[in-house]
Amino acid sequence: MIDINFVKQNPGVLDNALKNRNKPLIEKELLELEEKSRNLQTELQKIQEQRNIFSAEFGKAKSKGEDTSKLQSKMDFLKKELTKLTELSNQAKTNYLNLLCTIPNIPSDECPIGKDENDNVEIRRFGTPKIFDFKPLEHYELGAKLGMMDFDKSARIAGSRFVFLFSEIAKLERALAQFMLDIHTKENGYTEVYVPLILDQKAMFGVGQLPKFEEDLFKTTIGSYLIPTAEASLTNIHNGEILNEKILPLRYTAYTPCFRSEAGSAGRDTAGMLRQHQFGKVELVSITTPDKSVEEHERMTECAEEILKRLNLPFRTVVLSTGDMGFSSEKTYDLEVWLPGQDKYREISSCSRCNSFQARRMNTKFKNEKTNKNEFVHTLNGSGIAVGRCLIAVMENYQQKDGSIEIPEALIPYFGKEKIDAGK
Repeated sequence: MIDINFVKQNPGVLDNALKNRNKPLIEKELLELEEKSRNLQTELQKIQEQRNIFSAEFGKAKSKGEDTSKLQSKMDFLKKELTKLTELSNQAKTNYLNLLCTIPNIPSDECPIGKDENDNVEIRRFGTPKIFDFKPLEHYELGAKLGMMDFDKSARIAGSRFVFLFSEIAKLERALAQFMLDIHTKENGYTEVYVPLILDQKAMFGVGQLPKFEEDLFKTTIGSYLIPTAEASLTNIHNGEILNEKILPLRYTAYTPCFRSEAGSAGRDTAGMLRQHQFGKVELVSITTPDKSVEEHERMTECAEEILKRLNLPFRTVVLSTGDMGFSSEKTYDLEVWLPGQDKYREISSCSRCNSFQARRMNTKFKNEKTNKNEFVHTLNGSGIAVGRCLIAVMENYQQKDGSIEIPEALIPYFGKEKIDAGK
C-alpha cells in the first residue's frame, strides 16, 4: 500500500506514476476521500468528547438530586449525532481505503517508461542459443514422443492446463527442484521453509493479491485461497511483527506447487506446460531494511541467474517497463530463457523489489537502532526459479536428433544418469 503522507507531501507524483503505468489518474479523488474521512473522524471525536463532558455533569447533578432533564435532552441529541456521524465516518473511511488498496506501487525512477512488455529493456545476456542440425521440437512434442508427458489424460479428470508427467520426466522435475534448493540454501544463505498452501484473506491482502486480483486466485469453500506462489506464504511469515534490526536481512526459500486461474490469459500458450493452473516453483523472499533494499535486489537476481548459468541455459535479463510491472513492485528484473522449440526467449523468473508497499499492508516493521523508532521493512521476492519452465528449457535445449534428452552436467548427480533415452 502506498504511503498517503508521501502522496500529500509530493503533489503530482502519484498521478505521474499512474500515467506511466497506464492507469487512470486518481490522486485528486484519493486526497479528497482521505480528507473527508479525516474530517469526519475529527468531528466524531469532538462529539464524543462533548458527550463525555455532559455525561460527567449528568452524573454529578443526579447525585446531588438536581434536575437533569436539560442535560438528558442534550445527551440524547448528542447520542443521535454520534450514531449518524459514526455511520458517515465508517462509510467515508471504507470508501477511502477501498480506493487506496487498489493503487499499485510507485515505480522506481530506474524503470523504463513504457506501455507493455515490448518496452522492457535488456541489460545483459548469458550463453548463445544452440544451432541444431535438425528442427528442434517443442517440449510437449518431445514429452509425447517419450511417452512421459500427457495432457489428454489430465484434461479428462481436471480440465485444461494440467499435465501428467511420468517416469524420467517426472524425476527430472524433482531433480531440478532439489538442485535449486541446494544452491539457495547451501550457497546463497536462504532458509528453506515448508509453507501453508492455503492462506486467508488477510495474508493475501498483505502481499497485494487482494482485492484487485481475486479473479486470478482459486478460492476455497471456507473463504481462503490457494497460493499463486510461495511468495504469499513466505512474505507473510512476519505479518504484524516488529523485527530486531540485527536479524535482517531475512532470506527464505520454498518449493511449492502454485495455483493460478489464468483468468486473463484466454487463448495464450494453450499448448504444453508454459501456462498451467498448477505448476512448481522455487521461490525466494527477502525482508530487509530500506538502506539495503537495492543491494538485496541485485543479489537476489544474481542468485536466480546462477541457476540458469549452472544449467548452461542461454538467457537474458531485462528490466520491466512501467507498463509491464507487477502491482506490488517498484522495480522488476525478468529472466527470459531461450526456448529453441519456440525460437524465442520466454520468462522463467521475476525478481521484484517492493519497498514498504507490502510491509505497510502487513504492518511488518523493524526497530531502527539509530533512531529507536519502528519503521516498515522492505520486502523482495523472486522466482529461483520456475521449475516447470526450467524443465521445458532443459528438454528443448538439450534434445537430441533421435528424441533423447541429455542431462546438464550440474544436474547429473541429482538425476543419476547422463541422458533420457529415446523410445523408452
